[in-house]
Amino acid sequence: MQQYLQAGSRAPSFSLLDQQGNTVSLSDFTGKNNVLVYFYPKAMTPGCTTQACNLRDSKAEMDEHNIVVLGISPDPVNRLGRFTEKHNLNFTLLSDTDHAVADQFGVWGLKKFMGKEYDGIHRISFLIDKDGIIEKVFDQFKTKDHHNTVINYHFATDIYTARTRTVPFEDDKITGELIPKKQHKTMNRIAILY
Repeated sequence: MQQYLQAGSRAPSFSLLDQQGNTVSLSDFTGKNNVLVYFYPKAMTPGCTTQACNLRDSKAEMDEHNIVVLGISPDPVNRLGRFTEKHNLNFTLLSDTDHAVADQFGVWGLKKFMGKEYDGIHRISFLIDKDGIIEKVFDQFKTKDHHNTVINYHFATDIYTARTRTVPFEDDKITGELIPKKQHKTMNRIAILY
């Protein structure tokens, strides 16, 4: 396998067909959403199903962090449609049958399973910011924990951002919340993760 893209790299532009046969492009989300592009080997296999269902069940939390989920596999469109329907998936799956996008991200390559070697997709995810820059690469996780890995990373990033703002903050003596020093304590408080 070639080296996959790293954080700080610009994400490659791509357009692929989704589970309904519609064209979806990464550029559709530029300036609007963070995008989790997750590559998985094959729809309807046990590990991929666990991963997808946990992402499905985490949609509200992903929405809170303004993260759109795009799952990419070499499966044909009709298989993705069946996978979505069978498991009531609530996010977009994209068909990369010639693994061209997987190649661009560097996640297609030699794999080993039960003593056999073959070419396929490596289970790696990329969190891409609104400007199209790869913010974080997730390459060390269990399929059942993938959704939590992403959410915990973004939650920690939100805390860091809140603590490093240039506006001076103080603790509210009653609630313990951080509020701007100039804000009167009876006014609506700015919600900041702490």
